[in-house]
Amino acid sequence: MPDVSTTRFPVPVDAALRAAGWHPGRWDIRQAEAWADVLRSHTSPAGHRHTVFPAAVEAWAEFGGLRLTAPGPGRHNAPAVVRFDPVAGLHLARTFADLGRALETELSPLGEEGDQQAVLAIDTEGRVYSVDHTGDWYLGSDLDVALHTLVTGAQPIRLTSPR
Repeated sequence: MPDVSTTRFPVPVDAALRAAGWHPGRWDIRQAEAWADVLRSHTSPAGHRHTVFPAAVEAWAEFGGLRLTAPGPGRHNAPAVVRFDPVAGLHLARTFADLGRALETELSPLGEEGDQQAVLAIDTEGRVYSVDHTGDWYLGSDLDVALHTLVTGAQPIRLTSPR
C-alpha cells in the first residue's frame, strides 16, 4: 500500500490531487508509454510531429488520467478543472514546436485546463506552460509549482516576445 502520510504538495494541491485519485507512489508507466506511442505516431497534415522526452513521460506516469478540481476559490483567477491527458494536445504539434523554438526547448502535451479552454505542455526540463486563445503562459519551473498555480488560481506569467 502506498504511503499516504506524507506528500510534497501544499495542502490545497494535495487535497485536489487525492480527491482525483492520486497518492504518493502513483505510477502508471504502461499508460504513459501508450500515450507516447500515440504522440510519436501522429503527424499533422503539414508534417509536424510531437517530441516525447523523459520529463513528459514521467509526468504522464504520475498524473495521467487524473481530473483535478480546486477545493476552493482562486487567488487571482478562478481555478479551472485540470485534466492530465496528453492526447488533448494531439493536434497542436506545430504550436508546441513553434513555442518550443521560441523558448529554446522542446514541448510535449500534458493535458488541458477547463473544457478545452487551454492546453498544457511540459518542456524537457520539466517546466510547465499553458496555451489558450489569449496567449502563452508560464505556470511553473516544475509540475509541482504548476499544480500550485493551477489549483490555487495564482496568476501565471504571460510569455511575451522580445521587442
